[in-house]
Amino acid sequence: MSAVSELEPIDQAIARELAADGRCSFTDLAERVGLSVSAVHQRVRRLEQRGVIRGYHAQLNAEVIGLPLTAFISLTPIDPASPDDYPHRLEHIREIEACYSVAGDESYILLVRVTSPAGLEDLLRQIREAAKVSTRTTVVLSTPYEGRIPAI
Repeated sequence: MSAVSELEPIDQAIARELAADGRCSFTDLAERVGLSVSAVHQRVRRLEQRGVIRGYHAQLNAEVIGLPLTAFISLTPIDPASPDDYPHRLEHIREIEACYSVAGDESYILLVRVTSPAGLEDLLRQIREAAKVSTRTTVVLSTPYEGRIPAI
């Protein structure tokens, strides 16, 4: 059973509100979900302890911070008998924003952000050397939406 289906409706409402606005105060959150501030505080703490809420962070605009090129890089092992430790081999590369284990021809798909096509070319070299994989790259042309609130 998934963690979402295990959530009580009030906890779902709290999770939805915090996903939309992680900086929401306990007072505002209590008002939005119809509980007292202390009850909301306790429920948020329990949601954090259960791992439903994994953290709070600022969502940065990649273009504004100098990383205008986004790409997906699919990894395929050169030797299918090699250990499946690619995430560990690549975790030191800061340009990799996310690593997804996937079903299909590829083993993993990476979400990366870099400064330029030359930066992407250098990153691909680093990935191939570190993980001993072949890659297939899809460059993102635009992002109509990203980081949407999960359907809770």
